[in-house]
Amino acid sequence: MSRIGRMPIAIPEGVTVELAENNQVTVKGPKGTLSRVLPSEMEIKVEGSEITVTRPNDLKKMKSLHGLTRTLINNMVVGVTDGYTKELEVNGVGYRASKSGKKLTLNLGYSHPVEMEDPEGLESTVEGNKIIIKGIDKEKVGQYAAEIRDKRRPEPYKGKGIKYADEVIRRKVGKTGKK
Repeated sequence: MSRIGRMPIAIPEGVTVELAENNQVTVKGPKGTLSRVLPSEMEIKVEGSEITVTRPNDLKKMKSLHGLTRTLINNMVVGVTDGYTKELEVNGVGYRASKSGKKLTLNLGYSHPVEMEDPEGLESTVEGNKIIIKGIDKEKVGQYAAEIRDKRRPEPYKGKGIKYADEVIRRKVGKTGKK
């Protein structure tokens, strides 16, 4: 049995969970509303203040969907109550990030500034050399952070580029002169 899939999800105060046909789950909370269609094979039950996910049989596909379905619902519940944040750091001489309205402008050593528009439902802020992305959908927050990081990935020699705040860059030793 899936250890994660077996655990019930507690529904906090002020959060409502609705189930529609085709396993369409809608979670409403203080921060907003998220809805998602989950695998139809899984059986999702809302009992009082907790949600349980059960699988029909022990096929490999069902086992993998079991834990996934439970985690996706849990991420939705956490998203509408606390929300998600990702922190990025801009490192390098002359590398800067600035924010005006919904537009994030990055100066990353290219001949032109890179401009990015905040996606729907996400909010980014710049504090010094840090970019903080906030939102209720874990998937969208992570995707936008990955897109920003992709504009200039950290390189191993000087450590310049955009990295996650908790990321550790493996440093390499540069070339040495011939003797």
